[in-house]
Amino acid sequence: MQAYLNGFHTGDPAILRADPAATNEPKGDDTVDVLIVGTGPAGCVLGAQLAAFPGIRTRIVERRAGALELGQADGIACRSVEMFEAFDIADRVLKEAAQVTETVFWRPDPADGSRIVRSGRIQDVEEGLSEFPHVILNQARVQEFLLEKMRTAPRRLEPEYGVEVLAVDVTDAADYPVVVRMRRVDTGEESIVRARYVVGCDGARSTVRQSIGRVLHGDSANQAWGVMDALVVTDYPDIRFKSVIQSTDAGNMIIIPREGGYLVRFYIEMDELDPGERVAGRAITSDDLIAAAGRILHPHALEVKEIVWWSVYEIGQRLTDKFDDVPVDQIATRLPRVFVAGDACHTHSPKAGQGMNVSMQDAFNIGWKLAAVLEGRSAPELLHTYSAERQAVAQNLIDFDKEWAAMMSAKPLDAGSGEGVDPAALQNHFQKQGRYTAGTATHYPPALLTGDATWQHLATGFPIGERFHSAPVARIGDAEPLELGHVHRADGRWRLYAFGDRRTVTDPASRLRAFAEQWMDGPATRVTPDGADIDAVIDVRGILQQSHREVEPTALPELLRPHKGRYGLADYDKAFAPSAKGDDIFDARGIDRATGCLVLVRPDQYVAHVLPLDAVGELEDFLARFLQPQRSDAELRV
Repeated sequence: MQAYLNGFHTGDPAILRADPAATNEPKGDDTVDVLIVGTGPAGCVLGAQLAAFPGIRTRIVERRAGALELGQADGIACRSVEMFEAFDIADRVLKEAAQVTETVFWRPDPADGSRIVRSGRIQDVEEGLSEFPHVILNQARVQEFLLEKMRTAPRRLEPEYGVEVLAVDVTDAADYPVVVRMRRVDTGEESIVRARYVVGCDGARSTVRQSIGRVLHGDSANQAWGVMDALVVTDYPDIRFKSVIQSTDAGNMIIIPREGGYLVRFYIEMDELDPGERVAGRAITSDDLIAAAGRILHPHALEVKEIVWWSVYEIGQRLTDKFDDVPVDQIATRLPRVFVAGDACHTHSPKAGQGMNVSMQDAFNIGWKLAAVLEGRSAPELLHTYSAERQAVAQNLIDFDKEWAAMMSAKPLDAGSGEGVDPAALQNHFQKQGRYTAGTATHYPPALLTGDATWQHLATGFPIGERFHSAPVARIGDAEPLELGHVHRADGRWRLYAFGDRRTVTDPASRLRAFAEQWMDGPATRVTPDGADIDAVIDVRGILQQSHREVEPTALPELLRPHKGRYGLADYDKAFAPSAKGDDIFDARGIDRATGCLVLVRPDQYVAHVLPLDAVGELEDFLARFLQPQRSDAELRV
């Protein structure tokens, strides 16, 4: 990690210095830039993102009396761990989490339908899909890590617990148009907060969503399922594997190993509900869950020693038509001020493991955009892209979730009647849809923030609109092996990866050197505020084809070894060579070796564009669509 650019300080280098202006603000101020409502997964990611910007006045409120102690969600997709790396908490998550390596499938024994037998086994995540695994960890622990990032960020952001939002109104006021009426849960004392923007991360019964007239639409599958986290003793051999189990008449079940080596989660099919019936009317108890799990596992024994948490729910998928307060017919004339994220705008069945993961990606998406607008780097029109991008993603995932949930609630195929789901088809579907469960299926189509595929052939392994797929490299300055994607921080900056051509960067004919010089001559400084480091808005990294031993760090262009900070220290983290211990990144990601290329990556880790190294003018035109110039041409000539 990098630290001490502007001076040495003792203590944990990961804890950034508090911003004096932020910590010395008068208490009780009733105006904020962003008000976050709710400290669930989405609210915590958004808070951790915005707390990195000391100049943005952020406030986060939560109706609960304190932080979550026992979470409901537990599955963390590979894509979410990639995001956690940008927040610098991936190592903590991985240390505590249980890793899902394989999924096993069980079905009724063809010789005796009352018994279950193992019928298949697959790798849980396809090889090479991500450098990170699919893991299981209590939602409360994930949120605790994010809350700590908030507390130690320059903004030193702390949630205000025991505060509920009563109403949100958007006015015509110029500076703080959103008026929020709040109340302390313990005393009933009401207050008014005025905000530039409000983000509702307040769950499926969201007050924020209701205040802007949005409604969750969807269906219920009329099927009750139970879920319990338990400490058990059993002779079922796959208790520490993720298991998908079909029984003949006792129902279906999913078993997920939890963190700690002993805890296990059970998703258990219970009763079919009548149309319009709610699961609460069945009065299902934890003993009912235990009994149902035991019947499904027959002939294996199941002794539940302790239940840590349990619940009963109805399968359902719901989605609101838009994720902000602007009606579709007013997009051209009105700017969004209020947003909803996570369960406030979409809900899924727990078995697909998407709820928490998709919610956090919502927050990552809106977080950097709010920061860009509030810091004056982008025009407010950028905020229209949040609903456009994330609503489509949620719809695709709900379509997948409906199909998966229906298959999991169906009985095994009956050869006589032809009804039910073939266990082999269930396994094949699970394998086919692995990119959804890994969180890597999101693809943003060409739009304001996503370029077209004209030059995609220059980097076939970095599909435009998909998340940046990391690969191993070696840092030229010290030969340290690392993952290229891990240089990406959740700091609101764009990343521009410049992959070199075959010529060494010291060669006057090098396309990479020519790009570096051309970039420094105008485009880089045009979007960079006066007095800021050259990489304050767009962080450029160079990846050379030559070994680190063939390149002198001091011979690199200034762009790839810039001098920064108040001391003008050289940054040796900008240039990389192919890994000496793994696949060559040029081969692994399909980079054109003859010409090299540019890969532009958004602050939320999605590939925005692929262009030739000499297409600086085209790149500048693309950036001008959403980045405002920070200096005029006259200032650049001085």
